[in-house]
Amino acid sequence: MKRFLILIGLISNILLAQHSIKGVFTPPEDYRVAVLYKVTPTISEYITHAEVDKKGNFEIALDSTVTKGMYRIVYAIPEEDYNFDIIYNKKEDISLTFNSETGLKILSSSENKLMSSYTNSMSMITHSINNYYRDKSEDTLALVSIFKTQREAQKGFEDLAKNTIALAFIKANKPYIPKHYEDVETYSKNVKTHYFDHVNFTNKTLQSSNFLNERMVNYVFGVVTDSINREANYKENINVFCEAMKEAPIQIKRTLLVDLWEQMRDLNYEKTANYISDTYLINIAKKLNDTALVDGLSLYRNISIGKVAPDFSFDVEKDGVKRSKKLSELTGVKNYILVFWNSTCAHCLDEIPQLEAFIKGKKKEDITVIAIGLEDSPEYWNRVVKRLPNFIHVYGAGYWDNEIGNSYGVTATPSYFVLDKDKHIVAKPDDIDVLKLYFESLKNKGKNKASQK
Repeated sequence: MKRFLILIGLISNILLAQHSIKGVFTPPEDYRVAVLYKVTPTISEYITHAEVDKKGNFEIALDSTVTKGMYRIVYAIPEEDYNFDIIYNKKEDISLTFNSETGLKILSSSENKLMSSYTNSMSMITHSINNYYRDKSEDTLALVSIFKTQREAQKGFEDLAKNTIALAFIKANKPYIPKHYEDVETYSKNVKTHYFDHVNFTNKTLQSSNFLNERMVNYVFGVVTDSINREANYKENINVFCEAMKEAPIQIKRTLLVDLWEQMRDLNYEKTANYISDTYLINIAKKLNDTALVDGLSLYRNISIGKVAPDFSFDVEKDGVKRSKKLSELTGVKNYILVFWNSTCAHCLDEIPQLEAFIKGKKKEDITVIAIGLEDSPEYWNRVVKRLPNFIHVYGAGYWDNEIGNSYGVTATPSYFVLDKDKHIVAKPDDIDVLKLYFESLKNKGKNKASQK
């Protein structure tokens, strides 16, 4: 019995104390917790977490149930922005430091250090190539020598990484390496052409990391053709990227393109975001029966600049008689301002009177304001709108669950949409000040045109 208990104790110790991840965050006051996830191609599985002490130290114990693979440490929210990836091979402890300015540094873990060494070495060689072309050197043998060093370094790291998880990244990151001298124009063209040659989009290790996403972003935003404008350049690069990943599983395509679409949306490249959805992403979402994604992409497209504003009905009162009208039926006005607001919203109660004052001196045929009050109940709204006589007021029952507000994707109040005479969306100002600047710019354009006649 005693031997049996000793055996149980030994097994427990083995299970509980396999390896660990130790780290130091700096500056320590910026960090509270380190959360560990196992990353797979489709999900991130929570493993455990550790508190960060006052000196920035944390330690995560890894028992025998923790399998080898790609792991992600999240240190703040939103999680998708504040994280870094590490390799765990189930053979060694990992020690690291992390600083929000300087990034991740591996102190111990042969496999993670190998990745860091590879990245640093190839970066230095790329820097030498860039310097050669920048300095317009005529020593062609010097460039050929740099290419030779690059080729040997790549092979050397691939050999060192045999039978490791790191090998997938090192092979996928292999750059275009000429065998002979190339001028800068030829070299740049070939780097672009061969950018994805060694990226295996079906590799589960790459799918379980940020690598494919980073590769996509670096190509789409970083490979520039001077002869075309920025958004046309992005569209061209997106086509190349989508062709390169044509063999990827559909769920991986969805994940990557949703992220790219979100970046274009956040940067206000509406045409490019809609190009991604219309050309690729909506079809992918339909194949996955992802109706929420289809609806979200369609909504964004429907309220993009240049689109005809979604139509809606409202009541207008004339001579004591109420009649139903549609937005599309309004005529005789150069610009319409749609403002979604709430009668108890502090920002609204600050900005809406400013909007009232702004249009007070304007001709009705120049600007008409349609104010849609997203409300829970009409009582207070009825009192407030009496102080705003220069607007067309629309009561939006249901607050955030209002049909008109939903058709415009409204998630905050106040929200502004400026329409031209034909009800095309021409601007979506962030606030009242930006709205005023928009109309001021229209006024200045009108003056400039008049002076040129």
